[in-house]
Amino acid sequence: MYSFSHSKSYLKLKQLALNSERDRIADYFKSDSERFINMSAKANNILIDYSKNKITEPVLKELLLLADESELQKKISLMYSGDHVNCTEDRPALHTALRRELSESLSVAGQDVMHDVSKALAHVEAFCDQVRGGAWLGYNGNRIKNIVNIGIGGSDLGPSMVCQALCEYQTSELDVYFVSNVDALDLNQVLVRLKPEETMFIVSSKSFATQETMLNAHSAKQWFVDNTAYKESYIAKHFVAVTTNITAAQDFGIALENIFEFWDWVGGRYSLWSSTGLPIALSIGFSAFSELLAGARSMDEHFLNTPFSKNLPVLLALIGVWHINFQGSNAHAVIPYNQCLNQLPAFLQQLDMESNGKSVDVEGRHIDYDTAPIVWGQTGANGQHAFFQLLHQGSQNVPVDFIASIKHNIHTASHNKALLTNMFSQAQALMLGCNDAEYSYKVCLGNKSSNMILLDDISPTSIGSLIALYEHKVFTQGVIWNINSFDQWGVELGKALALRMNSAEFEHVEHDASTQALLDLINM
Repeated sequence: MYSFSHSKSYLKLKQLALNSERDRIADYFKSDSERFINMSAKANNILIDYSKNKITEPVLKELLLLADESELQKKISLMYSGDHVNCTEDRPALHTALRRELSESLSVAGQDVMHDVSKALAHVEAFCDQVRGGAWLGYNGNRIKNIVNIGIGGSDLGPSMVCQALCEYQTSELDVYFVSNVDALDLNQVLVRLKPEETMFIVSSKSFATQETMLNAHSAKQWFVDNTAYKESYIAKHFVAVTTNITAAQDFGIALENIFEFWDWVGGRYSLWSSTGLPIALSIGFSAFSELLAGARSMDEHFLNTPFSKNLPVLLALIGVWHINFQGSNAHAVIPYNQCLNQLPAFLQQLDMESNGKSVDVEGRHIDYDTAPIVWGQTGANGQHAFFQLLHQGSQNVPVDFIASIKHNIHTASHNKALLTNMFSQAQALMLGCNDAEYSYKVCLGNKSSNMILLDDISPTSIGSLIALYEHKVFTQGVIWNINSFDQWGVELGKALALRMNSAEFEHVEHDASTQALLDLINM
């Protein structure tokens, strides 16, 4: 039975880490003039340069053997085929099916899931054509001009991030807003600028029972009632739902034909490819949404079919394992330089930490090694004047993913060059450092690792590929660590306790002294 910390490669990698403890990345370049060529790879529209990592060919070779030892290729195939890779919830994780060619079939438990995917996409397309084309009218005959997506977690982060990333593709006919925080200010700041007769609400909740989402949804409904000559029939023109709980959505007042299909085999953080992506399709159009799916599909095919030595998600994953388990780096910075990618660090934070923030393996055994890093970051132009100080001179060793597109607006050449040269210089400075400064407080030790991830452009296809790249990286690391990347029982615990505190049934339940005192404070 496979165990990461008892595998042959694990022990060898421990020794290699010890042997290379005093190595400097800059010296690797001095001894190998083709290091960039040997340690970079491109797939479709993404180039990854991983040469600025403290990693040698023997280390990389052993990491690739580790992937084989974990039976990664077999487990990739099992995920794609609909095997119940989410073992604790006994179901598949079929986000890759959401972007497969619709002409293909995929039978799971005797049912062709591609039939359901095709049907759901057709529903999204028809709805988008009506709303974007002006055929869908509000209760008083006005065209819909505002979309408010009410969701949280995967029902918010993914769609919001993609809409921001593809802001240049957005229609001028619609404004798209996202509300997630249960703090009423989040919702009220959006509603204060809107007219109910021109506004469509998307209530996006897999269970249609998520506390934050449903509180916001009911408040939005009350605002709509208070600001219209309300009739029950109006709700069908201004509220739609994305959920698996059709009955609950209908009880809310949403018409059956306005409920967009969703399935248990789609995890929340992987759901933007499904009907949860409705606000994306409304914002950029269904054609561009299809291109987003196609970009992800191209990365899916690359991940499934490319040898691991040139496989972008596998390489990123293995380098991350090297950092976390053999170099003592428990944090990871994601630094996009394109402003439109400013929400990407938050999205990847959820994807990585919610997926692999585990301390028990798939056999239920407590593990004795680290898993997901603490993922954080923001746009590089701002970060350079803030937390980059810690990256350069802090005592922590934080590997970085630098991300940017090569192609930019031809009318902003000076901005484009400054953006990319700033990013390149930061990666170089992290590696080289500055050890000959006159004063010790100016010394930067360098020898800090980074990946350079370059997109051909910012387009639906490229963004689709980029997101899928990280999805598969996270899955690969889960396989290496022998953990389930598709459950989130820690999240469920916090939700359950919050519901309990808000339930009259448990009003007199005793809590710890601190929690009870705080509850007494707000119940005074």
